[in-house]
Order: sequence, then C-alpha cells, then structure tokens
Amino acid sequence: MAAARGEFSSRLGFIMAAAGSAVGLGNIWGFPTQAASNGGAAFLLVYLFLAFTLAYPALMAELIIGRHAHANAVSALRLISPNRLLRGLGACTGIVGFIVASLILSFYAIVAGWMIAFCLSAFSTLLGLGNINAWLTEFGFSRNLSFMLLFMCLTIGIISGGVREGIERWSERLMPMLLVSLVLLVIYVLTLDGAMEGLKIYLLPDFERALSPKLIISALGAAFFSLSLGVGTMLIYGSYIKDEENLPVVGSLVTLVDISIAVLAGFLVLPAMYVALHNGVEIFTPAGQLISEDTLIFTVLPELFATMGLAGTVVSFVFFFLMSIAALTSSISMLEVPVAYVIEEHGVQRKAAVWVIGGLIALVSVVILLNFSALFGLVVAFTTRYSQPLLGFMFCIYAGWIWHRDQLLGELRKGNPDVEDTLFWKIWPWYVRVICPVIILAIFAQSLWG
Repeated sequence: MAAARGEFSSRLGFIMAAAGSAVGLGNIWGFPTQAASNGGAAFLLVYLFLAFTLAYPALMAELIIGRHAHANAVSALRLISPNRLLRGLGACTGIVGFIVASLILSFYAIVAGWMIAFCLSAFSTLLGLGNINAWLTEFGFSRNLSFMLLFMCLTIGIISGGVREGIERWSERLMPMLLVSLVLLVIYVLTLDGAMEGLKIYLLPDFERALSPKLIISALGAAFFSLSLGVGTMLIYGSYIKDEENLPVVGSLVTLVDISIAVLAGFLVLPAMYVALHNGVEIFTPAGQLISEDTLIFTVLPELFATMGLAGTVVSFVFFFLMSIAALTSSISMLEVPVAYVIEEHGVQRKAAVWVIGGLIALVSVVILLNFSALFGLVVAFTTRYSQPLLGFMFCIYAGWIWHRDQLLGELRKGNPDVEDTLFWKIWPWYVRVICPVIILAIFAQSLWG
C-alpha cells in the first residue's frame, strides 16, 4: 500500500520536507517578534525547553500514527480505533483537520503573496519604476489577488508532482536555498550599527521574566505551532516514511532543524530591529511596547531597507525571497493534507484532486480578500488559536490512550528492534498520555481567556 501511494526515497528527503513544512513564516517572522515582545533571551530559553518537552512528543504522535497506517488522517485514526464510536470520532477529527489545514492555507496564501510582491518591488526600485513599486507595496485588492493566485499556482504545481517528484524534490532544493539566504542575511545585518544592541536583548536573559506565566504560555504556543502540529501535516508526511526508518531519530532531527532555523531567524530580526532604531526608524511605542508586532515585517523592515541605499534594495530582495521560500515549503504540506484524503478515500487522480482543491482554497482566499477586515483575523484566530490546539489534543489522546500499546511498540520496532530499552520508550508513552494533553489544554485556555 505504501509503495502505491508513494513514499520518501531517503531520510534526508523526509527531513527536508518535514522541516520545510514546519519552517514557515511563523519561524522567521512570528518567533523573533514574539521574542522581542517577551523579553528576548528569556523567551528564547523557555521556547527551547518547551520545544523539546512539548512539540517533539506531539510530533512523534503524528509520525507514528501516520507511518503505521500509511494513509491519510481519517483512515489512520479509524485504523487504530478499537470500536465503532472511536472510529467515527477519529474520522471526524481527520476531516476537521484537513478543513482547518485548507483554511490556514487560504490566509497563508494571501500573506505569502505579499512576500512575493515585496520581493519583486526590489527590482522595480532598481529600475526606477515608481508606479509599479507603489502597486507592489501598497495594500490593494488587485495586488493581493494577483500574488495570491501566483502563490497558489506554485503550490499546486509542486504538489501535482506527487511525493518524490513534487514534495521531496522541491523540498531538497528550497530548504538549502532558505538556509543559505538566512545565514548570509544574518552575517550582513550583524555588521551594521545598532545590531549588537539587538543581539544583547536576544542573548542575555532576564531570568525573572522567564518565570512570567504570560511568557511561558506564549512560548508554549510558539513551540507547538512551530512544528505544524494539529492539522495532520506531519501525520501525512509520516505516512510516506519507509518502515525501516527509526522514527524517534528522524523526528528529533526534524525538531532540531525547525528550532535551529527559528533561533537563527532571531539573530536576523532582532538585530535588524535595533539597526532600524539606530537609523531613526521607530520600533517601540512611548510605553515601550513593540509597534505593529503582526505587521512588523511590512512596516519597520522596509523602512530600514530604505535607509540603506542600494545595499538595502539587495537585502530587501534576499529577505523577502527567503520569506517566500519559507511560505512555499509550508504551503505544500498544507495542501497535501486534503489532497491525500480525496485521493485515498474517493479514488480521484492526483492532478485533478490538486487543481480542484487548490482552486477551492483560492476561492476562499478571494472571499477573505473581498471581506478582509471582517474575515482575515477571524480565520487566523479560528484556525491557529482554537482549532490547532484541540486537534493536537485529539492526536495525543489517540496515540496515548486509544491506540493499543503493543501495536504502537510494534510500529516503533520496525525501525529499531531495541526501542523498548531506549529512554524514548521509557518516557514518551506516559508523556504523550498525560503531560502533552494537559499543556495543550493550557494553551487553549489561554487562547480563550487571555
């Protein structure tokens, strides 16, 4: 069954694809701005601790279930359920998961379109095309629609190629490009005046702030969401892993790559903010709060680039090119979730499924654009703040409580016959049964009541 539906050809291919799914705009944009708003190094320390104590165990739940079933989330959760009631609940969880993944992609494509537009604006600046540059950088329906559709076409084109020729092939190309671009930008920004102040904020912790409940909850959310957990993307990618792979090892490598890129992005964004401050760009309110945290990337950073002359134009192009790649590596995993379901449950050919589902998601994006002020924030909150924690909770419940322990152990033994004697097996089963669900519910409660 696995061969017929495709699988990753190598461990590196899976790691690049899974890390690409996890490494998105949230890592390069969201994590650094959250760190800037929550004490810099204090947030970083708590985030690193929680990423391995929360995100990694939850990631393993999805990977193990997916590899065992070699199927989409709906089929996988039905397969490990012992009775009709739980099979129905599992199917509902899987269906809600691919709906949420589709909704996330509907607003993600809009934001990714902005990244591409800002990237191209660097060329228009070099060529002195003021009117085109204004259209590329100003919020408007025609620009938003055009680049959303372009981004969706790129995503659809990659997914149409399947697992090896589409997802794996392009992940192995895009992820090294992302990493090289990020490293080059970090090196350059750290040479600018003001960068060292931002670096101090990022690396010297205020341990009193590290114990703040608000900071801890924020770091919990960042750690959980940074690995694309809760909507079935990692379950789907897990279903394409070969049986002989050691899942705890490949899962830890994905977690390590994802966290490393998020931390590396902090070395870019926080110093860049203080370079902007040094150049006369306001980044804080009189009360000391970060200005426009959610739109920092489109406000403060372009103003910084504008103060740097020709070098700023080049840096602007590389930065937004980097953001576009990060968005694309995540979007292909989001689209694969509903596509895999339609192919396996309804027998639709891949290319037809990809274009129909991609088209429907693009249509939802158009509806959001036509009612942007009312719908954009609503869809973001519904999917990321409320739906993802609950879905992640359900995956942990199925892995920890519903799936028979002997079957779970048997799945892990395929890639490591001695797994029962490892530290992973001594800790992970009870951790995913008790600790992960409690922490995820804490995140959800914080989302509801602040």
